Amino acid sequence: MQLVCLDLEGVLVPEIWIAFAERTGIPELRRTTRDEPDYDKLMSYRLDLLRSHRLGLPDIQKVIAAMGPLPGAQEFLDALRRDYQVVILSDTFYEFAMPLMAQLGMPTLFCHKLEADLEGFLVNYHLRMPNQKKESVRRFKELNFKVIAAGDSYNDTAMLAEADAGILFHPPQNVIDEFPQFPVTNSYAELRAEIDKAAARI
Repeated sequence: MQLVCLDLEGVLVPEIWIAFAERTGIPELRRTTRDEPDYDKLMSYRLDLLRSHRLGLPDIQKVIAAMGPLPGAQEFLDALRRDYQVVILSDTFYEFAMPLMAQLGMPTLFCHKLEADLEGFLVNYHLRMPNQKKESVRRFKELNFKVIAAGDSYNDTAMLAEADAGILFHPPQNVIDEFPQFPVTNSYAELRAEIDKAAARI
């Protein structure tokens, strides 16, 4: 059996932190895993920024409530789910993602959790496990799935390498340059064609 694992932000929905940076006028919050491969370092940086600006989870959720999937994402995902089992593997948080999941037809999502204090300020984040994207793919393979994975950033490359076939979707040039072994796609039509090609091969 074949399973497709997709990243969320940058693949199916906009980058949440970039949208929040634009809404708040804090350019430092635009930094994502496209720029910083060390996720713990990135999240500590984000939490420090939020504290210094006195912004909490409700502020971020207001921005997310006004967001939607990327153009064409829902149609792409609906068509993909007709032919493949699909799991979303993301380094976002359930507290951020669930309104967007509802707009995508509630696909299965594995991600992380946030911890907020009584005033709504974020005090910590809890990873489901270290390297959860790669480890999830590894466990799916142990269940005898052939796994095709697609993502756009540094934090997806371990997942792509672990999969039977890995595909980059609209990645920045620095990721393309560092990981030339993965085919690059820049539209949902190209991504679907590459998934089908990989499925026929593995």
